[in-house]
Amino acid sequence: MISSSSSSPPSSSSAAAASRSSSNKPPPQQQASKWRSGTQHKIYGRRLLDALRATDGGQPRAVKAAADSALALTARGQTRWSRAILLAGAACSRRRVLVKAGGKIRRRHRRPQKASSCFAAAAAAGDESLKGMGKEGKAGSSQVQERLRVLGRLVPGCRKLPAPDLLEEAVDYVAALQMQVNTMRALADALAAAQLNDDGDAGAD
Repeated sequence: MISSSSSSPPSSSSAAAASRSSSNKPPPQQQASKWRSGTQHKIYGRRLLDALRATDGGQPRAVKAAADSALALTARGQTRWSRAILLAGAACSRRRVLVKAGGKIRRRHRRPQKASSCFAAAAAAGDESLKGMGKEGKAGSSQVQERLRVLGRLVPGCRKLPAPDLLEEAVDYVAALQMQVNTMRALADALAAAQLNDDGDAGAD
């Protein structure tokens, strides 16, 4: 008597469920909510003070670079925009070291890179997909693409991202900037209050 095998291959539904569970990511709003926590404010505040002390009351550009570097460090390089800021800061440091040492900075001629897959696919299929669209549809599509390009230039390191990834990075970056503004405003208020106290003590003496 021939015994039949009782083992059966895994169903496609279970495999799909496993792949969905492994690739699940929190929505951008949930990722950006971490910047509203008090813990992140405290961490960024400490790093911001350390970065500002290192500037020794430098120019506004130095203050902005210090604030952005502290923000990227607080993000721990988990986003594309934070890694771009950290890499830009490292490149500036190397340039300063070379200038002080009398070295020369060789600028590489960058080859024109290809556009992102989203825009490349849209451009390749543009003629076919836009044949049935009216003038309003063409104008709307070009406006959306132009706004995405502008947004990609505003978010560090995100010029060539496809639209979904770009929007996810933009949501996190805007939330981080809002936390930066609130922290710097609180720091400015604290410094102003300390200055008033010092002036009052000096007048009393």
